[in-house]
Amino acid sequence: MANKTNSMAHTKWMCKYHIVFTPKYRRKAIYNQYKESIRDIIKQLCGYKGVEIIEGHLMPDHIHMLVSIPPKYSVSSFMGYLKGKSALMIFDKHANLKYKYGNRHFWAEGYYVSTVGLNEATIKKYIQDQEKSDVMQDKLSVKEYEDPFKG
Repeated sequence: MANKTNSMAHTKWMCKYHIVFTPKYRRKAIYNQYKESIRDIIKQLCGYKGVEIIEGHLMPDHIHMLVSIPPKYSVSSFMGYLKGKSALMIFDKHANLKYKYGNRHFWAEGYYVSTVGLNEATIKKYIQDQEKSDVMQDKLSVKEYEDPFKG
């Protein structure tokens, strides 16, 4: 699927972006019981807008996505939609998070984005390697999260 060109009426396009965004306070909520739920919400919202997730990983404190966004949407309008709607959906589905994170503020402000040209394979590999690295890091730092007052 290397460099597939998509099309809309009278338009051929290939608009790929590497996007990284974080939960507010870089909390590790993504990797606990909400990981699957958040992934499903993001997939669902991307589907509504016709945004293809080429590669995506929920890291302990940030989300990496390689996406193809139709040119009728600006990256900023898509990200406003994705972060805004997903926050509402996350809080609706997990009411207890409102107390943890304050009402409706799940994502930190802003995001990182870079356009992806012919280096898509490199970026896909980078995202995959990031996940492997974080999994290893998680295994090494499990002791940090253990309650010293337990037992």
